[in-house]
Amino acid sequence: MTRIVVIDPQPAVRAGLAMMLRTEPGLVPVGVAVAADDGLELVERQRPDVVLLDASSLALTRKLRALEHPPRVVLYAAVEDDALGVMARVAGADGLVSKTAEADVLYAALRAVGRGGTALPALSRDAMDAAAHRVQPEDLALLAMLVDRTEPAEVAATLRLNPRKMARRIERLLATLRPQRPRAV
Repeated sequence: MTRIVVIDPQPAVRAGLAMMLRTEPGLVPVGVAVAADDGLELVERQRPDVVLLDASSLALTRKLRALEHPPRVVLYAAVEDDALGVMARVAGADGLVSKTAEADVLYAALRAVGRGGTALPALSRDAMDAAAHRVQPEDLALLAMLVDRTEPAEVAATLRLNPRKMARRIERLLATLRPQRPRAV
């Protein structure tokens, strides 16, 4: 049985996901939340196996993974974007599923992640090249290790970073990788 918390800003999405999950054997929704504050509190109280999280919440992904008893995280994305696969890995997510995917794809991802695996899409060479060209040269090793899913403690030790400095560099990396929206003219 995989215990799941759903965190999404849209009430209809939260309700729909909770209802869908209740009908699927082995997947048990244990709570829903709107955003970071109530989501963190709910996760600490319920200690789910997996958090199904709106993909716009990469900062929350990092906070969840830093908890004393961190849940696994599956991001649920409104749009398919190669850059999101890179950012999901940098943030520490274990899975990434499009909101347009069939329910069976979501269920399979939740089960795989709940068992300790991953459900991340393959990264294209173009996505990695684009990411590498956007980051500062001193962050290339950090990007490579995080995309390779190296444990944070090992990354910090290898790069000789204390936890606070590493967290700041990861936040900077995520900000750099986030697609820039065109400005209105």
